[in-house]
Amino acid sequence: MTAKKTSVDTSDVKLSDVPGVADTKLLKLDDLKPATDVAASGALIEPTIVERIDVDHPAVDNTPRKGQPVVSNLIDFNDPTKTDEETVANNLKAQD
Repeated sequence: MTAKKTSVDTSDVKLSDVPGVADTKLLKLDDLKPATDVAASGALIEPTIVERIDVDHPAVDNTPRKGQPVVSNLIDFNDPTKTDEETVANNLKAQD
């Protein structure tokens, strides 16, 4: 894995002649590897982007479910065939 960059070099970026409109003509196109997986959220996972994410950065919450009970991490509210009420009722019944 390559070292993670902490900043972006914009020294060769030409400022736009029109205020508020970016001039991207000099920007190099990104060469991203195609997505190879899908997250539980439905987001496509692009390996190149994942490699660049510094999950140890202070601005990133890399443990968003920390401090939650196990039972709360088991509930799935993403069943499109059920109403919210049915999903909640089924999850509550499963906890009994």
